[in-house]
Amino acid sequence: MNEPAPRFAHDMPFGAAVLPDGTTRFRLWAPDAANVWIDVQNVDGNVAFPMEAEPGGWHAAVAPVGAGTCYHYRVTNREGVTLSVPDPASRAQWQDLPGPSLVVDPQGYRWQHPDWQGRPWHETVLYELHVGALGGFNGVRARLPELARLGITAIELMPVAEFPGARNWGYDGVLPFAPEASYGTPDDLKALVDTAHGLGMMVFLDVVYNHFGPDGNYLHHYARRFFRGDVQTPWGAAIDFRVPEVREFFIQNALMWLMEYRFDGLRLDAVHAITERDWLGELAGRVRMAVEPGRHVHLVLENERNAASLLRDTERHGDFEAQWNDDGHNVLHVLLTGEREAYYAAYADAPAQHLARVLQEGFCYQGEPSPIHDNVPRGEPSAHLPPTAFVLFLQNHDQIGNRAFGERLTHLANADALHAAQVLLLLCPQIPMLFMGEEWGSLCPFLYFTSHHGTLAEAVRDGRRREFAKFAAFADPQQRERIPDPNDERTYLASCPGKADESHPESLGWLNRTRQLLTLRHGQIIPRLPGTRALDAVALGKAGAIARWRLGDGSVLTLVLNLADQAVAVPTVLAGNPADLLHESREGAAAALAGHRMPERACVALLQAPSHS
Repeated sequence: MNEPAPRFAHDMPFGAAVLPDGTTRFRLWAPDAANVWIDVQNVDGNVAFPMEAEPGGWHAAVAPVGAGTCYHYRVTNREGVTLSVPDPASRAQWQDLPGPSLVVDPQGYRWQHPDWQGRPWHETVLYELHVGALGGFNGVRARLPELARLGITAIELMPVAEFPGARNWGYDGVLPFAPEASYGTPDDLKALVDTAHGLGMMVFLDVVYNHFGPDGNYLHHYARRFFRGDVQTPWGAAIDFRVPEVREFFIQNALMWLMEYRFDGLRLDAVHAITERDWLGELAGRVRMAVEPGRHVHLVLENERNAASLLRDTERHGDFEAQWNDDGHNVLHVLLTGEREAYYAAYADAPAQHLARVLQEGFCYQGEPSPIHDNVPRGEPSAHLPPTAFVLFLQNHDQIGNRAFGERLTHLANADALHAAQVLLLLCPQIPMLFMGEEWGSLCPFLYFTSHHGTLAEAVRDGRRREFAKFAAFADPQQRERIPDPNDERTYLASCPGKADESHPESLGWLNRTRQLLTLRHGQIIPRLPGTRALDAVALGKAGAIARWRLGDGSVLTLVLNLADQAVAVPTVLAGNPADLLHESREGAAAALAGHRMPERACVALLQAPSHS
């Protein structure tokens, strides 16, 4: 007799929970509410169930309804204003935000790969993607086998929390527990994760705990304590992480994704906008306590502050595995494109030196004054951290999509220089990340898109165009009118990359090169990554660097990069024991390097066997 397929559910202290007897418990934190009802929609019409007030601003009720029930909360606040609102802990929405919340039984999905334990962090090769642009949860699921064959070990989904409409980057989510209805059902998302695990791939989720979107958030109506009146962020009033109920709301969200949906890790968006840093440590501690023994779960930050003290060192001090290395991206972008406006100005003074520091120590800014932060010191020393504490990338959703026309580097950079940078990215001991389509050199833009309506749509369109007024190319208002309207469906459709055309020589060449480099990474780099330490890195000319790492088995990896338009002399730093050629981005580069010259727009990777002297 076959055992029943395992099921996973995370029990939360709020929201709608199906009970063993088939009824459902509803619980809402509404400290500013005078009265709360559950309005249930069923075949007999609408039925209202009053919720009882509990200490601490909670309201609760048990109703004789089960999974699949549509419901709203009807909340009368202390000013006497009544609104029908979605459940802030809704596990699913019927169609979209204006529709009702759905009672979901999380144990309805039967897992096919319940024993998956994840993968160690150092084996990570990330692939960031937008679920909608790849056809929803089922569309992404269909792509997984080809990504696994390519050598990707982890996909990272841009945020999937319910947002208004069907087109959005995901950072305008307002119901963080509900997967976006236009992408598919909760079970569709679980099937995506389950399928990836069967292919040996991890799945990461980008989560947004620093703000809610501008449309569809009703917390101000009944829980004003969710927000601070004295601190503003780029998105409005800061979320108040001093309040225990607020802290628990987001911790439960993280635990739901990790324990119920079986995600292998989370990327926390813009944590510099979270006012209480201690909450980050609390979150990480709760996750480590909840995860089953032996299971690998990874936590990654985006943090403008470069807080190295949050990241795990070789002694396992620190709460988070890694941080997105924006410094690394920014200096490489300057070298590849020559752009120096906006935040790139902070890397344009001595880009080769900045690159060398990124490769040797992780962060470029480690406490120095930053010219784009009013010369306020930015960052903390990071040289003690392992290279795997940094996620390196040439492109991501932000760096492409926050351009006026969403151009990729395939439009902006010399092809040979871009190939050289790809070698650095995929063979460097830092954790590499590709953005969807990058593996085959996609020319498709990735634009900023939303599906707002009315005055909000106009404000988003006009505000985005105003953002670019500081750039020389858009000083003329007529030029700014050319910037695509985020709410135009054509903007979204233009951002869907499709699939690689392997009949096209250029696309096939990109794919083969990516596959070759990832094969080298899996065979020669990843097994040696534990215990890796940087030896040194020096600038090479005005647009390159030489970096060396002692890998865990004692071998030495050397990467020599020159992104300039002319060859440069190579110092004697490479003198010593002979090294084997791992890869050269263009034929003859290694031979020239042996003659102490590095050709233009090239990268060479060398691997020197351990010394037994």
